[in-house]
Amino acid sequence: MGYMDKDIAPQNDGALINAYSQSIAAAVDIVGPAVSRIERVGGRQGHGSGFAISPDGLIITNSHVVDDAKAVRITTPDGFVTEGRVLGRDVDTDIALIRANTSTGAWAKLGDSQRLRRGHIAIAIGNPLGFEWTVTAGIVSALGRSMRAASGRLMEDVIQTDAALNPGNSGGPLVSSGGEVIGVNTAVIQGAQSIAFAVASNTANFVVSEILRYGQVRRAFIGIAGDTIVLPRRVALAAGTTQTTSVRIRRVEPDGPAAKGGLQDGDYILAIGGVDDIVRLMDGSRIGRDTEILVFSVAGRIEKKILLPMARS
Repeated sequence: MGYMDKDIAPQNDGALINAYSQSIAAAVDIVGPAVSRIERVGGRQGHGSGFAISPDGLIITNSHVVDDAKAVRITTPDGFVTEGRVLGRDVDTDIALIRANTSTGAWAKLGDSQRLRRGHIAIAIGNPLGFEWTVTAGIVSALGRSMRAASGRLMEDVIQTDAALNPGNSGGPLVSSGGEVIGVNTAVIQGAQSIAFAVASNTANFVVSEILRYGQVRRAFIGIAGDTIVLPRRVALAAGTTQTTSVRIRRVEPDGPAAKGGLQDGDYILAIGGVDDIVRLMDGSRIGRDTEILVFSVAGRIEKKILLPMARS
């Protein structure tokens, strides 16, 4: 039979709440001054949030915040107003990069989103519904989510949070208790409560690097249209695989890498589990490199094909 130690001191809830409050306030003090209101200049009107990531005025926001604008107006928390030009935007990840005409002062550090765990504190800073520089807090609800971008492409490694987001928060930072940016707030599910999403900081870092180096995010292209289907059992047995889904090629573009590699309409791609997996693998590192794909051909044979992906225009 157990016993109760009467010397155990009761937990001080007030001290814990105060520590939680102090950690959030400290993180906001670090990142908050780097957050700006972003407004399109010319074309369709619209606004959102963004945050500086360097002392020379590089600012990250959402692609849908800048839309097709070439220039934006930037307003900092201390009331300083300047303009900036859009260096590049990637619809597939909903990330855009802006260069302010002058330094905006404070800047924030992009953290390593791979170190996140469910339950970590998540702090959102932005300009929702015209209420400037609003702070909300919650936790990281889930990691590794997938969601469709406006382009139809699947965004991987999306962070789900319950920090309250509203229109105008888009492009603002999702911040850790340590004062590092762990995501870029991008979307909410209309009609749902406490379900919001942010592009992981590691994805944002990759996109920024590609835009600075190439002016765009390079992705490989093999020239097929396909459908994710349930893999017929006879095909799985013939291929010696336990996977239950595959891609059946619906169309092979003439003179594309797939056509040149010998793929045909009706082939099953076996080496990859689905269309979205193919898309994930077709990044810039595959351009101009031999890529092996295992298929179950329309002739009823398991075959290996070598493709040479091209840069997607």
